[in-house]
Parts: sequence; structure tokens; C-alpha cells
Amino acid sequence: MKILLTNDDGVTSLGIQTLSKALNEKDRLMAVIAPDRERSGIGHAVTVDRPVRVHPLDPGMFAPGVPAFSCDGTPSDCITIGLDVLFPSADFVVSGINDGPNISDDVTLSGTVSAAMEGLMSGRPAIAVSLCTKRGENFRHYTTATLAALAIIEHIEKNPLPKGVMLNVNVPNEFIKNIRGFKITNRGIRKYKDRVTSIKTPFGSDAYWISGKPHDSEIEDSDVTSVNEGYISVTPMHLDMTQYDVLVEMRLQDLDKTLGRALKIIK
Repeated sequence: MKILLTNDDGVTSLGIQTLSKALNEKDRLMAVIAPDRERSGIGHAVTVDRPVRVHPLDPGMFAPGVPAFSCDGTPSDCITIGLDVLFPSADFVVSGINDGPNISDDVTLSGTVSAAMEGLMSGRPAIAVSLCTKRGENFRHYTTATLAALAIIEHIEKNPLPKGVMLNVNVPNEFIKNIRGFKITNRGIRKYKDRVTSIKTPFGSDAYWISGKPHDSEIEDSDVTSVNEGYISVTPMHLDMTQYDVLVEMRLQDLDKTLGRALKIIK
């Protein structure tokens, strides 16, 4: 397995460096390409308004003999350039280890998850790995997340993922001995309260800080609940967002014809 490794926390973050060393020791790491700075919360953004620049890093920064690059674009840019130009023979994409959870609806905002999705769109199996740290925690158990990632990768080598499916992995920020195991999960529900805080700039104008406090719904076997209970959450995901039950219902209602008649009236 020839793995292309990326993240959204930046190429110098401890998470990607910890995972890269372990992957290299297993002789699975082909190359690293990651943003030159933190790009958390950027989702699946692609840079289209300017050229994207890529810079080689000092040899051995990640592992001896492993090429590594910083990119001034997004995580999705990294994978596009990595697979289309620099390392087209890479056959697997790993994104992470992210500092913070990527669960529930947050997956739509996550650069970590989106980079794995970009790999999936390019025809490669992919996983996104996140360490579920919380505000105020000083220690990051990246070794725990790395061991989880290695176990999943070894399983995928023997049992390939179905075409068009990636895995979103969330690991509790705990010593490995405190992890209760793995759970295969669905996407849960996490809502944020007080999402917008109004502040004043030094010039007296209004500005807004978007953040908020997470409040989880305890749904059995969801990613949110499983992580809160001390399990490593593994959620299979795919790109097709079509709601097929509603699609069938709308076709049975001849909604297209109804809308067509309404359009004629408007004209």
C-alpha cells in the first residue's frame, strides 16, 4: 500500500508527524503533502482564484527518504496536486491526525474529512483520522490515534473497502489502555449553542466570532455517543447525498410535471 498523507492542521503539526513516522516504519508511507498553515474548518474548498504553490521540505523532515511538500492551498488542493501531478501511483489516502473531533454535521466543515473525500473522488480508498481533543486539554494522545489508524489500515489491506466508500475515524483523547474498543457508527447529532459572539474591533465597528459550545444528542451507536463512551468511532461514508426515499416519493407525485405547469403560469 502506497499512502499519500495529508491533513488540515498544517504540515508542521504534531499529529501528521506522529502518524507519518509510524506509517514509514510499516513501509507504507509514499509521500506527505499538507497545507503550509492551519486550514481547519475550510471544508472541501478548492483554490480557483489564483495559482497554488507547492514547496519541497527539507529531506528527512518526516522520515528518511520520504518526500514531503507544503502547499499554500487547501487540504483538497493538496490531494488533487498530489494524486494528479506529484504522486499519481499513490493508491491510498490518509488524512490526519486532526487535533479535534470530526463528528456529526462537522464533517461537512472539516478539511480533514474533505481531503479524504478528494482522494475518494480520485478513485483511491481513503480514511480520515481525528483525535477528539477538547478545549482546555493540554495533552494530545496522538499515539493512541496512530495505533487505531494502523489497525484500520492493516484491516483494509486484507479487506478492501467497497468502491466509493471512505472511513471517518474519531479517537477519544485517552491513553490506549483506557480505550474501550472500536465501534462501527453512524453520524450523530451535535448542535452548538451561542454560535455567534459579537465583538468590537479596535476601530469601533462590529465583528463576529463564530464558535459555540457543543451539545450532543445521545443516540445509540452514533459517532458522537461512541466517542463520549470511550470507543473509537469508525463511520463509513460515501459521496452520494441523494435522499432516495424522497426521490421516489417526488417522482410518484409527478412533481416535475407540477413544477413545469407552475413555470408556464409564471411565464
